[in-house]
Amino acid sequence: MLTFQQLPSITQGKLVQFTQPLPVVHLLTDSRKLSQPAGSVFFAIRGKYNDGHKYLPQLYAQGVRAFVLEQGEPEELKRLYPEANILQVESSLEALQQLAAWHRAQFSIPVIGITGSNGKTIVKEWLSQLLSPDELVVKSPRSYNSQLGVPLSVWQLQPNHTLAIFEAGISQPGEMEKLQPIIRPTIGIFTNIGTAHDEGFTSREQKVQEKLKLFKEVELLFYCSDYELLHQAVQAQCINSFTWSRQNKEAELFISATTTAGHKTIVVYTFDGEKQRLAIPFTDEASVENALHCLAILLHRRLPLSEIQDRLDRLHPVAMRLEMKEAINGCYLIDDTYNYDLAGLAIALDLQASQPQRGQHTLILSDVLESGLPEQQLYQKVAELVQAHRVQRLLGIGPTISKYSHLFPRAVFYTSTADFLKAFSPAEFRNEVILVKGARVFGFEKIVQAFQQKVHGTVLEVNLDALVHNLNYYRSKLAPDTKLMVMVKAFAYGSGSFEVANLLQFHRVDYLAVAYVDEGVALRENGITLPIMVMNPSQDSFVKLRQYNLEPEIYSLEQLQDFVSILEPNAKYKIHLKLDTGMHRLGFVPEDFEALFALLEQHPQLQVASAFSHLAGADEAVHNDFSQLQISRFRSMAAALEERLKYKVIKHILNSAGIVRFPEHQLDMVRLGIGIYGVEATGAEQEALRPVSILKTTVSQVKGIKQGETVGYSRKGIADTDKTTATIAIGYADGYDRRFSNGVGQVLINGRRCPIIGNVCMDMCMVDVTGVQVKAGDTAVVFGPELTLTELAQRIGTIPYELLTNVSTRVKRVFYSE
Repeated sequence: MLTFQQLPSITQGKLVQFTQPLPVVHLLTDSRKLSQPAGSVFFAIRGKYNDGHKYLPQLYAQGVRAFVLEQGEPEELKRLYPEANILQVESSLEALQQLAAWHRAQFSIPVIGITGSNGKTIVKEWLSQLLSPDELVVKSPRSYNSQLGVPLSVWQLQPNHTLAIFEAGISQPGEMEKLQPIIRPTIGIFTNIGTAHDEGFTSREQKVQEKLKLFKEVELLFYCSDYELLHQAVQAQCINSFTWSRQNKEAELFISATTTAGHKTIVVYTFDGEKQRLAIPFTDEASVENALHCLAILLHRRLPLSEIQDRLDRLHPVAMRLEMKEAINGCYLIDDTYNYDLAGLAIALDLQASQPQRGQHTLILSDVLESGLPEQQLYQKVAELVQAHRVQRLLGIGPTISKYSHLFPRAVFYTSTADFLKAFSPAEFRNEVILVKGARVFGFEKIVQAFQQKVHGTVLEVNLDALVHNLNYYRSKLAPDTKLMVMVKAFAYGSGSFEVANLLQFHRVDYLAVAYVDEGVALRENGITLPIMVMNPSQDSFVKLRQYNLEPEIYSLEQLQDFVSILEPNAKYKIHLKLDTGMHRLGFVPEDFEALFALLEQHPQLQVASAFSHLAGADEAVHNDFSQLQISRFRSMAAALEERLKYKVIKHILNSAGIVRFPEHQLDMVRLGIGIYGVEATGAEQEALRPVSILKTTVSQVKGIKQGETVGYSRKGIADTDKTTATIAIGYADGYDRRFSNGVGQVLINGRRCPIIGNVCMDMCMVDVTGVQVKAGDTAVVFGPELTLTELAQRIGTIPYELLTNVSTRVKRVFYSE
């Protein structure tokens, strides 16, 4: 087994402290995902938004004793971490990559490397399904294809594996040269070349050349020669290849025809001079292309046609995301059927462990299929993962996992999903975080349905990855010492307070802000421990505010007098002073200062945590002079405040728009609101953000309307010609504004914009779908990336804030990570 002592020779690092021989088993790059301290080596990576060195004390206290660092004086490190093994390197990320490359070199098995603009993850997952009957496959978990994800993927290689499938993605020149020696593929697949990450390269030709560096040592490269740029580049480099094509009959695999038949695509092809046909169980173009890459691999391996067809028939869509949603009896459900191997299970358990305790953590788990490990060894590893992630209750489903019940204390086992559902009692589940993880053949979607709380056909999907992207975008604009307060008031702008707050806590923001005490209480009761500022506390809520360790905004003398009336003599209280610099909504003005200072001096148990103000027009250049005036006033008032207090306070005035337009005035902290939810308030940098929310509903009925007939209440919708209408399951009670009536609003159905016809009703509305292929059950997108909040707000003369916060709580929220 590899030991820490061997790392200097692998990484060119310097061993500055050695205490005892330690095995290198788990590679840890995120301090929040520690589950097994013994055998873990922490690589302190300095990234664009964070620095892993900050978390050494926490990890050492939790039992980690092996560290790879970029900085720190050896004597100081020895003093702080006397029992640790410490390796110093120039770059922790490069050291991790070097270690993974060394690990890869210990194996001589075939390795399939996949790159391209799109389809990498799908092709990887499908190939794993298709080849698992013949091979013991290890593959990248999820879309682990980055500079960090690739080495973590390759580290999974074990002696029992007979085939590896790893994907690699790059966004700029020079990156693939680092990934190639880590993957070192013997077989290559270049899925396609498109627009993804074009901005990182000088040209599409350069992007192709950079991606091809993955395949400099491959024995055979599979690709579609219809991508002319790609084909020319491969030919110029004389890479031994297997091509497939719809245009070139000289390709090894020539696709002469594809036709749709129901839910399948019939493919007619020629291979080795023989014309054949088979069915692919998908009809969309992207899935067909991905399946043809897989077909090329299967044909090259000389599988019989009947066997290829049988395996293709068993292909299923790959769920590209892990979903979280509310469930019965205050429970929270994590639905993960993305992939089912040990790496996928570990990732899902990491997510479950990051959820604050709402009671116990429960895992519903099926048999693990096609792992390649002996059963005893496999379920011993599963048991270790379950124990390390502190799962309190396991419900095992399947005949094989049931055989190893002795490995799982406090577990209940069922031989099938049907047996579990027969015994299912909702009363037995209350205030739990439940992870549902099962192989597809077990039909765990029935279990998910049994736990669902809301079945309303209208859903607000919240992309947690997009939210993190936006958070990091704004963080990239901040100085290293600038603190960050994030607004989660108004149900996190409609997105879901607890889920968003939990993510922000996980990503270590400094403060949260809510409007009312009840919002803060709900966060505390759901395990949020971050400091929380309450922006509009009322006198009758002061006791609760103190009880739940919430920090009030104080904006007037009267409010401060009310607050001090409930103070206890020996307790300390943090408050935040709102200063009015021109918004003229709430806040102290200079004329209040003498009375304010007198009150603060009379009550020394009050600590002013921060002083802040609000810019009235930061999003518009026309108000620049006034914004600068407000900032100047605030600086002056804050200085006077600190002079009287005799201590420093956190000062903040910039909101989302201010972060973009006035970065020189970050002061001690900034307040991030609408920007994190995907709307750049100034409009200048909207392209840098990702939409966080997609509001979807379903088509309830489709019907024909004759010319001259009317639609909806007050007969406002008039058919000027024969029309087809669809009724969709959303209305103003769901937050779809009535001003969208009569053609003002549009929804997106099957890629086509369809206008509202007639008045929006309370629970539904009608849309004109004339000429569009629509049926009951189809999805209608109300807003999302292709029908933006900004556009819709402009249509009815409002702002995106209103549309987001109006989404009713009766609309089910589904949170997902891709």
